[in-house]
Amino acid sequence: MNEQQNFQKDVEKKAFDMRHRQTINHNIDKYNQAVARGLHNFEDHELARSRASYIKTQVLENLDKYLLQFEENFESRGGKVLWAETKEEAQQYIWEILRKANTKIVVKSKSMTTEEIGLNEFLEEKHIENVETDLGEYIVQLAGQKPYHIVTPAMHLSRGDVGKIFEEKLNMPYTDNPQFLAMTCRNNLRDKYTTAEVGITGANFLIADVGGIAITENEGNARLSATFPKIHIAIAGIEKIIPNLEDLDLFWSLLATSGTGQRMTIYNTVYTGAKQSFETDGTEEMYVILLDNGRTKILADEQKRQSLACIRCGACLNVCPVYKNIGGHSYHTTYSGPIGSVISPHLLGMKDYKHLSYASSLCGACGTVCPVKIDLPQLLLKNRQESVEKGLQGFAEKLTFQLWENTMRKRARVDRWGARWKNWGFRQIFYNSWGKRREMPTLPKESFHDWWKKNRK
Repeated sequence: MNEQQNFQKDVEKKAFDMRHRQTINHNIDKYNQAVARGLHNFEDHELARSRASYIKTQVLENLDKYLLQFEENFESRGGKVLWAETKEEAQQYIWEILRKANTKIVVKSKSMTTEEIGLNEFLEEKHIENVETDLGEYIVQLAGQKPYHIVTPAMHLSRGDVGKIFEEKLNMPYTDNPQFLAMTCRNNLRDKYTTAEVGITGANFLIADVGGIAITENEGNARLSATFPKIHIAIAGIEKIIPNLEDLDLFWSLLATSGTGQRMTIYNTVYTGAKQSFETDGTEEMYVILLDNGRTKILADEQKRQSLACIRCGACLNVCPVYKNIGGHSYHTTYSGPIGSVISPHLLGMKDYKHLSYASSLCGACGTVCPVKIDLPQLLLKNRQESVEKGLQGFAEKLTFQLWENTMRKRARVDRWGARWKNWGFRQIFYNSWGKRREMPTLPKESFHDWWKKNRK
């Protein structure tokens, strides 16, 4: 079964799972209400979006310059920058660091980039204990699942679901009390921070002029993961660069508001390298792995380049009617929703993942809410166009459109097929798609052309 067939199978299941739909719509509605309130914190939100879009556009036009500036400034304070062209290369860098440090336990904060390179599975193969410290990530790790949402990994689970997971995996009495569940996580994770040899984080932004990584969070787990262990590894896509420290004033607030409706998230930290001689706290070694993994291929395309401006706020997922019906796991990719449908075919291969770009109503809501003004609907259409130009449609699809085109080119060909045969053709072609859940339309026995010839006098 290929990726498209897996997608269609899971979509069929999730779209008609009423309990799933109720849970996800309830949770997303709460986020959307919070975001609507949060937007009032901006005097001119459209101006903020335009400024952010302009800055990210300038960065992408000069990405090589800013990346080298970041590397020079970061390494001047004792840090080490590693360039990974593929996810396998990133995994190997991490393994070399862990092996050298004789690592047994790794604590990891929430990071979609580590999900992208399959880090959890890789560490499991190497028999290294890897502990997710973000509450949502910790829950889905216990459940043996992948993150459901870019910002909220366990959005698809109710507190009752979480209680059952904790009861099964942690051998504790069932409870759906959120405070007790959160306290259980805190107690379980405290010792991990102090015993782990290595902490791994992502990076919300890479700051070129100071050579720092910026991490924003609400739980403090990323800060603990980056300070208690002796070694800190940060993994970030090369597109995460912003030019100046002052730019955080704009991007942090946009990210917080678009993601959760907050003016600012609770913990905001900039790391500029390992502990200096005059400092009392901090890691002894710090590495930043800059991941390409297909990004330069997107960068080379002038029209698709803007998709790299994404700041991973998840706003486009929250407004997408398709995402709210099929859920994050149906995509079978690290990045789901509209932005995932745009970039995943380029990161993972257009042949296997072209179908994601068709999983959209093109309603335009995603482009409206994007804080950096990425034209997501247009990029989805460009992906569809590319898949057709490369001849990646299936045989049945090609044949259907060839017959349709041939028939529609001449009026006589349209008239040649009577209503009986046209209705039969519609049923054959659309029964397993449109007709599976809806009543098939029936063409009238007399066409408009025939009616006009009869009544035009």
